[in-house]
Amino acid sequence: MKKLILFLSFVVVALFAPYDGWTQERQMHTPVITHAYATQKGASGTSWKIYIEAEDAGGDMNYVYVAVDQTGQGRSSPERLILDPQHQSHLKAFVEWSRAGAGLAEGTHITVRISIADRAGNVSNEVVFPFTFVSEASVQQDVPTPFSGINIPRVGYIGAPHYEPGPS
Repeated sequence: MKKLILFLSFVVVALFAPYDGWTQERQMHTPVITHAYATQKGASGTSWKIYIEAEDAGGDMNYVYVAVDQTGQGRSSPERLILDPQHQSHLKAFVEWSRAGAGLAEGTHITVRISIADRAGNVSNEVVFPFTFVSEASVQQDVPTPFSGINIPRVGYIGAPHYEPGPS
């Protein structure tokens, strides 16, 4: 009877003990943002597109995290944009801020930080995009390779609030 209890105890421990291979596999399949692009200046109230390309060998990317820092106002709570299933291994898309900075003064600076997370909790490298609002409406630049010449889908919208700085 003691041998049976000892054997069953061994089986239970073996079945429920953590397997280090899972941790190693999880670390090997972290999403990676491979390319990113956004213009660095634009007119208040116009659309601003941030292009990203990412890979995940594990094929389980499911969120794009977006946080906006505004000089003098701090960082917004990160927004979580859900990825469609077709983007879980490879993502080439853009995030859009419609009417970016509507009402903000010329010279206002913001920074957008983007990362990608997968279902296992792995988070990619972070890409950072500085942006300055200017008065000229014609500051759009050509979109570089690998984002030019093809139909790039939109992943979602940036909805972060922005504030006109108060008097100094």
